[in-house]
Amino acid sequence: MKVDEKAFRKIALKTIRDKRLSGAYATAMQRNRGARAAALERVPDVDELRDELKQIRAATVANLGEHLQEFERNAARAGAQVHWAQGKEDLGNIVLEIARQHNARRVVKSKSMVTEEVHLNQMLEEAGMRVVETDLGEYIIQLAGETPSHIIAPAIHQTAGQVADLFADKIGQRVDSTPSTLTQVARQTLRQIFLEADIGISGVNLGVAETGSIVLVTNEGNGRLTTSLPKVHIAVMGIERLAPTWEEAGVWLSLLARFSTGQALSVYTSVITGPARDTELDGPEEVHIILLDNNRSRITGTKYEEALQCIRCGACLSVCPVYLASGGHAYHSPYSGPIGAVISPLLFGLENYKGLPNASTLCGACLDVCPVRIDLPRMLRELRVDQVEQGLVPLPERVLEQTASRMLATPLWMQVFFGLGRFGQLMMKLFNIKFNQLEQYPMVAQKSFRQQWAAMQEEPDERQG
Repeated sequence: MKVDEKAFRKIALKTIRDKRLSGAYATAMQRNRGARAAALERVPDVDELRDELKQIRAATVANLGEHLQEFERNAARAGAQVHWAQGKEDLGNIVLEIARQHNARRVVKSKSMVTEEVHLNQMLEEAGMRVVETDLGEYIIQLAGETPSHIIAPAIHQTAGQVADLFADKIGQRVDSTPSTLTQVARQTLRQIFLEADIGISGVNLGVAETGSIVLVTNEGNGRLTTSLPKVHIAVMGIERLAPTWEEAGVWLSLLARFSTGQALSVYTSVITGPARDTELDGPEEVHIILLDNNRSRITGTKYEEALQCIRCGACLSVCPVYLASGGHAYHSPYSGPIGAVISPLLFGLENYKGLPNASTLCGACLDVCPVRIDLPRMLRELRVDQVEQGLVPLPERVLEQTASRMLATPLWMQVFFGLGRFGQLMMKLFNIKFNQLEQYPMVAQKSFRQQWAAMQEEPDERQG
């Protein structure tokens, strides 16, 4: 996928012009901001916790190799099988080999952005397997043939009425559009699929190195069914999603749900340490943990290493004016919003996502709201510099920016430019010319700020008699 400014604007304009869609984003994000603010008011030491989490994540990423080795040792000691995947092909081969060993044909999945990142569903389906997403939001967009529009709420762009129509078309059940009814239909449909599944695949919110455990944070029971009913559980984990100790994991979890959905703790926070023991009534016979790199190790030790500290809470999306206007699909990536504008070019190539670093006002709201205080505006500026240095900026734009740079550095040229601009506006007004609604903008001032300031300095101080 190649995403330049033209591709981004095309989808963004479609969202802006669709009142229903833009309204859905605005309403959901406003509700998210309100819930988060209320949740944080009940945490008296939230700023100290954020500072502590920042230190934890920075130290962990800086020593990632050491912590990953400890995680692998302890996970294996607990009975899990740990695999390393460099990229998409490695991951696909590992999963398909596990499926082949068990003659598996049916797969249920819990929500996982990292598997969206490598298009795992497509690889499995091309191999003849049936893959069913079981998170309600992911299930909806799978039926619709769409991709996630938000890293936490993948079907945020769908209204209840649209989901009801979708269920009638794809499942054959026409029901009313109340959320409880739609949830019940999905539950009834998925329950038998859970029972028949050969393999369950999940993501990992975080791994804990000192015990080799993985933690899944969900608000639906599908996550536990996915990881406990099938005989084989495959967990796919980005290598950066690691906490060295349970004490440090506790700080992570104390902020994740609050910044994500405004909850003190998600409904289901599941800890999995190896396969089921002989004394346990349920759980998988095998647990496979796949540690996925997919260019993450290339980011360590660079000016962008800070991006790997992200805990995927989605808070930055709810305050970003560009995301609220454009919607998630404009980013053409599993990761949208400010974090997506940074991480997508880093993981998938700046040459392929050169439009995203410019999809930002650099207002700084994402930095203010981030629980880890990740400086996304700084990295967006750095990516823009990289675009110029790598020759990724189109020639017309380069010429225009170089011309503007010289003009802005010279007061005389600034005066000439604004004079011409005012003259042009007067001509358009005189002849009633309308061009892209420019007539709605105010007229260029007769005198620039510099000229007005200079005139003020020359006036006598009236306060002195």
